[in-house]
Amino acid sequence: MVLVSNLAGANTEFKQVYTRNIKLHRGIDNTILFEIKNADQKPLSILNTYTPKFTMFDENNTQVLFKTGTVKETSTPLYKGQFTVDITENELANLKDQYLKYNVFLVKTDGSNVLTYSDSQFGMSGTIELHSEAFPGPKDSYTVQTFTETSTDNFTSETINAEPALNGNVALHTAAVYGTDFIGDFIVQGTLANQVTGTTNWFDVDTVTFTGSETEPKPINFNGVFNYLRFKYSKTSGTIDKVLVRN
Repeated sequence: MVLVSNLAGANTEFKQVYTRNIKLHRGIDNTILFEIKNADQKPLSILNTYTPKFTMFDENNTQVLFKTGTVKETSTPLYKGQFTVDITENELANLKDQYLKYNVFLVKTDGSNVLTYSDSQFGMSGTIELHSEAFPGPKDSYTVQTFTETSTDNFTSETINAEPALNGNVALHTAAVYGTDFIGDFIVQGTLANQVTGTTNWFDVDTVTFTGSETEPKPINFNGVFNYLRFKYSKTSGTIDKVLVRN
């Protein structure tokens, strides 16, 4: 990606160049290579003179990233005017696919700032396309929070679709159980019935015992193809607050 530094103070082009979008991919580290040029389209040396700074804004104009670039230029000279910006997988993890804006400015050795431009008409910001097609990432979890007391201190959750069409014979299901001072047994149940009614036959898939000393959510992993799942618990004390499920 080429950036223009306006040291001459006048336009030398009447057609925009260097305006292509930058594409970033979620789920992997990204490196952007920039090259600083002057208004005559010649590389501008930044070695030991400028420190590049990169800022990125989301679609709501909220700053989501600020990075210091790594100067690639050497004294040989090679890679004149070039620097890189490394953006890690974690820095993009909480951003959805969208068009973002970015700008780059240079900090001189005396502390003053010089704005760069993303095209030859001195546009002050460029466009970044954030994509997740290559690495879609994990599915969103389903939250179960509704439990009905069926008898004294015995509770049953709502029914959730186990998505059998998406799973093979060794289908892995995961759940995280959140409780508050809960003491008792937590049971995962499944059914192969095509429809859930009051007479549906449920069978136990897994049982986890809580002692009340847990300080973190309790994970449960189980395999199998089911049409529907639900959760039951019988308590001595405390509560089950919610269950996060991913099929």
